[in-house]
Amino acid sequence: MSSTTELLKTPLYDWHASHGGRMVDFAGWSMPVQYTSIIDEHNATRNAVGMFDVSHMGRFYFADPTACELLNGLTTRRVWPMEAGKIRYSLMTRDDGGVLDDVLVYHLADPSGKAFCFMVVNASNREKILGWLRQHGDLEKFGFEDRTTATAMIAVQGPRALATVDPLCGTAPSSLKYYHGMMTEVCGTTAIVSRTGYTGEDGCELTVPGDKAVEVWQTILDKCSGDGGSAVGLAARDTLRLEAGMPLYGHELSERINPAQADVKFAINIKDREFPGRAAIVAARKDDSLPRRIGLEMEGKRPAREHSLIYRGDEQVGEVTSGTFSPTFQKPIAMGYVKPEHTDVGTELEIDVRGKRLAARVCRLPFYDRD
Repeated sequence: MSSTTELLKTPLYDWHASHGGRMVDFAGWSMPVQYTSIIDEHNATRNAVGMFDVSHMGRFYFADPTACELLNGLTTRRVWPMEAGKIRYSLMTRDDGGVLDDVLVYHLADPSGKAFCFMVVNASNREKILGWLRQHGDLEKFGFEDRTTATAMIAVQGPRALATVDPLCGTAPSSLKYYHGMMTEVCGTTAIVSRTGYTGEDGCELTVPGDKAVEVWQTILDKCSGDGGSAVGLAARDTLRLEAGMPLYGHELSERINPAQADVKFAINIKDREFPGRAAIVAARKDDSLPRRIGLEMEGKRPAREHSLIYRGDEQVGEVTSGTFSPTFQKPIAMGYVKPEHTDVGTELEIDVRGKRLAARVCRLPFYDRD
């Protein structure tokens, strides 16, 4: 992470800067990494409400919902036909199976009942995915708009998140099933509301006009802060998603990793479909030599970091992709890729942390499950 010179700013940037947010460079955006302590922000989300500015994520709008049919030919998961109101997590892959990005595809309807398609992509991949889409279709014929800089996206997560947001909405987000969305009024402004998130907690994500972002953010924060809620930065967002066993692009997912290795079978529909990378994914599923994603718990207090090497005896058998000290479990946890013969739960391994081998054990993912 570097300085914030000439970085993109979300509509909430001034609020963050004036409320103690420590701003850093994240994927070309100036984003708050934390406000108080990572542990306090993490625990606020696990126990009450955490509010996240995720406006750096790319947001693509298609006025014509048949754009989902175009996306269906480019995603690993079937997103067309899909009933209005549904949202699906999927991957976009190259012909060789490398992951270009993991995305959310929405098929929603506006208040008049007119359907449209919406897509959320990772900030670091926005230009890449936009170029990939343009290679495969005429986006303008679908009424395409890149709404990333014109809107804000706010995630409200935690066991009290829906109770906080429900009274502020025309239609309560708690009425939605998980991975469903709608357009409704939020604090008096029209917004896209989805029952989605990246923390392992229940909650919702709100896409609002950029000029209404501070008003919506402050109203929700005022409502939850007296009940233990708080603004949360990128650092705690990472510890939360890691506890929830959720892969992060650039770590557990990348152009060098085939989805068959990543334990995301739910996001891959092979039968009766064609998409870039399909053949490579089928082949990788049958390849017993490819490393596979696992969870690891460690003894002591020192966490393993990305690129730490994993050993079984004298043999290097894998590499850590993400690691942290878990505030919930009070021990170091990590995810990584290891040779398939070392993936059984309970397998004893070692991780090289700054030149010292530390004991680790393969465990089930996710580490944390709110149920």
